[in-house]
Amino acid sequence: MVSSSHEAMHRIFQKDPTLLTRALQRVLHVPFPEPREIAALNVDLTEIEPVERRVDTLLRAETDEGTYLFVIESQKKVDERKRGSWPYYLSYLYEKFHCEPILIVTTQSSTTARWAARPIRLGFRDWHSLTVRPLVLGPDNVPVITDERTAVQDVPLAVLSAMTHGRGPQAPAILESTAAALRTIDPDSAAVFVQFVDSCLADPQAKQMWRDLMTAIQYFWRHPLAEQVREEGREEGREEGREEGRLQDRREMVLRILEWQSVPVPDHVRERVNACTDLDRLEVWIRRAMHAKDAAELFLED
Repeated sequence: MVSSSHEAMHRIFQKDPTLLTRALQRVLHVPFPEPREIAALNVDLTEIEPVERRVDTLLRAETDEGTYLFVIESQKKVDERKRGSWPYYLSYLYEKFHCEPILIVTTQSSTTARWAARPIRLGFRDWHSLTVRPLVLGPDNVPVITDERTAVQDVPLAVLSAMTHGRGPQAPAILESTAAALRTIDPDSAAVFVQFVDSCLADPQAKQMWRDLMTAIQYFWRHPLAEQVREEGREEGREEGREEGRLQDRREMVLRILEWQSVPVPDHVRERVNACTDLDRLEVWIRRAMHAKDAAELFLED
């Protein structure tokens, strides 16, 4: 189980290392050569002395131009101690593996991204003995993917988009497009990506919307957080109860999306939604709610 956004923001590159080179080339516009192979390495940089240092994720990329090490650090907030540890990581790895290390910082915060991108210069004003220039993936450069077709073309990048931008008015479209893209890949990989997104959603409404979407396509049931729900389902055990539960989930999701987008919900709209017993119709209303400016738009074509 992925227990925090910190873990998810770097472990997604362990799950799909090729996402990192696509992010370098397409998001950061760094002309990194296409790797022949990428392998995960031991993240422990502890020395013989009792000082423990660990990077978040460490990958080795073999390319036609040479071997590189990707040092991936997930950063939630500004931390000036990193200005000492990051140069240490790179120097240590260069000495240990005799190949070029590249520092990648991932974050969900624009403020943290601007701080992390500042060069770290060691030495005096006119002569820098060492300069570290982190590459940063954050809200200002990770693409906002709200289109299902775009999400399907690169599912890991869509997941990274949801992890980075899963809040605010665009969140419903981002999460829906990601959910649709997950239907196109194998269930085991999808279940891992589900946990990454779930761990990064700090907004309670966004997290609930994501879990509603995942319940609808069954991936949430692979998530450890759903164990209590599963147990309750086993105790009830009746198909009628499960059907009513699915209907109620969809009704609540329609209304929650409208309310989350600050669309007023009149009583007659709420009553009509709560009275609906057609799962397919509720699914249509959910999709319409994602883009509605007025609650009445749910029923325009009914």
